[in-house]
Amino acid sequence: MRRQTLALAVFTLLFGCGGSEPEEQRPARNPLLRPEQFGEMAPATFQILFETSVGDFLVEVHRDWAPLGADRFYNLVAAGYYDDTRIYRVVGDFMAQFGLNADPYVNQAWKTQFIIDDPVTQTNSRGAMTFAKGGLHTRTTEVFINYRDNKMLDSDGFAPFGRVIEGMQVVDSFYAKYGDGPPRGDGPYAAMAQARGNEYLDSDFPELTRIIRATIGISSR
Repeated sequence: MRRQTLALAVFTLLFGCGGSEPEEQRPARNPLLRPEQFGEMAPATFQILFETSVGDFLVEVHRDWAPLGADRFYNLVAAGYYDDTRIYRVVGDFMAQFGLNADPYVNQAWKTQFIIDDPVTQTNSRGAMTFAKGGLHTRTTEVFINYRDNKMLDSDGFAPFGRVIEGMQVVDSFYAKYGDGPPRGDGPYAAMAQARGNEYLDSDFPELTRIIRATIGISSR
């Protein structure tokens, strides 16, 4: 009887709390895995400082240019989405594209978080920043910076929401030798980068320009 009581006490000690770690020892869950919580309205005008492995550049966003795009971009930057990411698609005399997260699970969470297209009120001139998309109302997290005047993109619904106002020479220096991705070239494969994150990009394309962090600067409503 005494042995049974002792065994029960040991069992209770080991499993009485559900066998789980104390709350403070559990790893924090990445908030970016819950896209639904990022819906704040952006300021009327704000600036984003991008620190990269080749220097810094500054983007100014105007919400009235493309409200839905500006709101999404503001929330992503505020949440640290673009920190430690890679500028994985650089096509000379065209544009530089980024916006796939380092963590493939985060990419999975955001890949269907589509926002409706904004009307195009600005042209895709050199330095303009615009969301990438693969069809009607398919913008999610990827953006690009125009290297030249790409006015032909205006009629396809690509709505600029901001512009590089300082450091365009840094943007011009993004690593471009890998070229475009399949099927147009042998550069990084976007679907693989989405599925494997930085693990794929850093192992197969180690020279890519890196975004160290993106932070919100001066803003006004």
